[in-house]
Amino acid sequence: MFSKACEYGIRAVIYIWSQNTKGVKLGVKDICKEIDAPEFFTAKILQSLAKQDLVSSTKGPNGGFYISDDQENMRLLDLVKAIDGDKLFKGCGLGLKQCSESHPCPIHNDYKAIRENLAKLLSEKTIKGLAKEVVSGKATLSTILE
Repeated sequence: MFSKACEYGIRAVIYIWSQNTKGVKLGVKDICKEIDAPEFFTAKILQSLAKQDLVSSTKGPNGGFYISDDQENMRLLDLVKAIDGDKLFKGCGLGLKQCSESHPCPIHNDYKAIRENLAKLLSEKTIKGLAKEVVSGKATLSTILE
């Protein structure tokens, strides 16, 4: 459903926010270790998100990635669109270029409902809310089981 870039980006931003409450700025190595993601690839994703002002970063010995007050209530939808674009919400379930209401593919109507539900879910979820679930222990970001 989401690209690997989007999966890593979502996990990284949720983790950054979860540590943000402690006033910590995180380096890419620390982020990737915690979310079990490749370092170089995740760094490129985070740099792109910083350029789009969805995360903040500072350079230097006390630098790293963090979430500013303006970014705190980011919706998951904004993050997904920033990384993967909006094809997920507009594209054909079978990848056909000519799929439309007047010329639907075999799964058009079913996939349309799924797209609408996904867009609704991602619009309602915030990074802050998801990070709070991680901080409270109700959810995890790591694929590594203890």
